[in-house]
Amino acid sequence: MISPNAVPPVCKIMDYGKYLYEQTKKVKEAKKNQKVVNIKEIRLSPTIEEHDIEIKANRAKKFLKDGDKVKVTVRFRGREADYSYKGNGILNLFVSKIEDVCVIEKPAKLEGRNMVLILAPKKA
Repeated sequence: MISPNAVPPVCKIMDYGKYLYEQTKKVKEAKKNQKVVNIKEIRLSPTIEEHDIEIKANRAKKFLKDGDKVKVTVRFRGREADYSYKGNGILNLFVSKIEDVCVIEKPAKLEGRNMVLILAPKKA
């Protein structure tokens, strides 16, 4: 049916197999134009040194320039979980090193023994 509300209703006789083929072709074309965004993860520890943060930040910059999102995780082990403020400081330092190419999509949040922060690439 082309126009079921018209008086009389308008119908078109067509090949159903050809119709299905065209529909699947449209779906494939739409999928081809989609952009898949990957999430890359970078893990840090609360006792990480300045130079190591620098190296991980450079790696994150590369991921962001490629158009991927970056999930930065600080893992706490044992009693380190009591000092979650250190993890917050490390994440802030990490973001300050790469803030020219990223925007914070999801702020730092403590989830169990991990503190997670998600960064997205800045729009050009």
